[in-house]
Amino acid sequence: MARRPNFDYEKRQREIAKRKKKQEKLERKASRKSGDSDGGSDDSPSVPREPEP
Repeated sequence: MARRPNFDYEKRQREIAKRKKKQEKLERKASRKSGDSDGGSDDSPSVPREPEP
């Protein structure tokens, strides 16, 4: 007799992967929003720059 697949386990693993991916996306979004993508090593405070003419 063949073993039945454990669908609950597979579903849980997919849900965990989705949550992890979503959390990583939110972290990337927050870091992008708070500063430059160079790792936040800029000297100036997070004040919007004025456009140059």
